[in-house]
Amino acid sequence: MKKIDHLALDGHALELFLAVLEEGSVTAAATRLGLTQSAVSHALNKLRRIAGDPLFAKSGRGIVATAHAQALAGKARALIDEMRSFAGGVSFAPAQAQLSLTIAANDFQRDLLLPRFFDHVAAQVKSLNLRVIPSQSPSPAMLRENRCDLLITPLPPSGVDIVQKRLLRDHYVCYYDAKARAAPASRNTYLAARHITVVYTDNERLDFDRRLAANGLHRDIAISVPSFSGVPSFLRGSQMLASMPSLLASGVMRGFGQTPIPLASRARTLAELPMFMVWHQRYQKDPAHRWVRSQLEAVAATAGKS
Repeated sequence: MKKIDHLALDGHALELFLAVLEEGSVTAAATRLGLTQSAVSHALNKLRRIAGDPLFAKSGRGIVATAHAQALAGKARALIDEMRSFAGGVSFAPAQAQLSLTIAANDFQRDLLLPRFFDHVAAQVKSLNLRVIPSQSPSPAMLRENRCDLLITPLPPSGVDIVQKRLLRDHYVCYYDAKARAAPASRNTYLAARHITVVYTDNERLDFDRRLAANGLHRDIAISVPSFSGVPSFLRGSQMLASMPSLLASGVMRGFGQTPIPLASRARTLAELPMFMVWHQRYQKDPAHRWVRSQLEAVAATAGKS
């Protein structure tokens, strides 16, 4: 029987294996890694020989991982972490760095921070590739399984291996079309109006909506959309209200009237919106990751400023 050379395994092959596993598609993995589909298929065949398993099987129009491949995923991530630690050294020189980052963020924090973050970092490094994925309702697995390098969210997942730091503090305000109606002047007027809100595709509601419900405050939700960018077209010309972050006033909610949410003494607490960056403990002391985090902090410090 032909001897399998386990030393033929390399980090690029492991990264490719995980990309196919996470995307559920050879084509999507090739696009994500900037490779041709034939290159991905060739590398997969090499991995199959080393692992002694087909790794993936056809399922409808896509592919699914075999049980053996699922079992290997954790080992692959651990090996990549070890390789990264081995090659990381003790310093980081931005001008020579070729960075490839994946950041998980929903549309508010994505649009508020990441375009300026990209420009800010790209001006200082040799090359930067940034992939943005939706965070939805974030889980520790996103970081543990290396699906992203950083997570930006108002609801940081918890875990002894999960690290967080607050980037900024915003608050919810009430938006309305000033050409169609006046601002709600009282608690009763606010609660009696019809409202537009955001419910993410994983059925996760905004933290503001959950706080209202927990305090026994109920609104008439007329429309739910999966992102903040879907609100303006429904709000424009209507009598409805939308409770959304104040920093959206310079973005998708530009041109709309806004007023503090009229819920008296409870309004401040209910309307708070902190924003955190979150990462895995494995990157806590990594020089490149620490530098990237510092750049995101610098960009967040100027959020909402022209």
